[in-house]
Amino acid sequence: MTIRIGLSSSSVYPDNAATAFATADRLGYDGVEIMVWTDPVTQEAGALNALAELHGIPVLSVHAPTLLLTQRVWGTDPWGKVDRSIELALEVGADTVVLHPPFRWQREYAAGFVEGIARRERESGVRLAVENMYPWRTARREVLAYLPHWDPTTQPYDNVVIDLSHTATAGSDAVEMVRSLGPRLAHLHLADGLGSFKDEHLVPGRGTQPCTEVLELLSDSGWQGDVVVEVSTRKGTRDQRDLDLAESLAFARFGLLPTMGASRI
Repeated sequence: MTIRIGLSSSSVYPDNAATAFATADRLGYDGVEIMVWTDPVTQEAGALNALAELHGIPVLSVHAPTLLLTQRVWGTDPWGKVDRSIELALEVGADTVVLHPPFRWQREYAAGFVEGIARRERESGVRLAVENMYPWRTARREVLAYLPHWDPTTQPYDNVVIDLSHTATAGSDAVEMVRSLGPRLAHLHLADGLGSFKDEHLVPGRGTQPCTEVLELLSDSGWQGDVVVEVSTRKGTRDQRDLDLAESLAFARFGLLPTMGASRI
């Protein structure tokens, strides 16, 4: 199976979901990942289906509003956010919901998180892929911000997302994480980072992460997930954004070309 390359709607922020579909269509992406945000279109299946039909671009995945900045999108009940994300995914034909682990102050949610994720996957048939995060750090201290942990590879989730900007911030070994997950890796967020305290989401190839090695490993292992470009373009012009997103797509396509004698997961 060909690995699909999608564009996260967050990659065109502060523009909206309609811009994400148009950009993905114009540049030749295989689909989009919808970040559920304050943009009402990201919350409405009918609008998303209309955009998908207009551009011939499917919704590959839905990113639940579990970020710090989306704590009030779809209310404040975390399970309510997850359930509505599952419903949206089913309505738009996406097979994956991406979500972050609970924040440490969401103790009740965190206590039942592993079991709740597994039960909802069984009942819905949608993959709930938990994303790797990172400790919150300053020059003087480090805070454990997520429960059960920011590293999902140590937890019994059936499906995991690896984000290569987050591996940079955490100081994780991205290749080892991919190898250790094996078939539990459901999804890849393609980005890059320099390892600063900030989550940078650079264009792949502009940081220190082994982006090419990870892509080659996935390609040669027969992996069947999706690669989604999730980079920050908000500081550039629209022309520069298109150049960055075209470069990211070309990087992904080249990295996913089969290689001879590569290691397997």
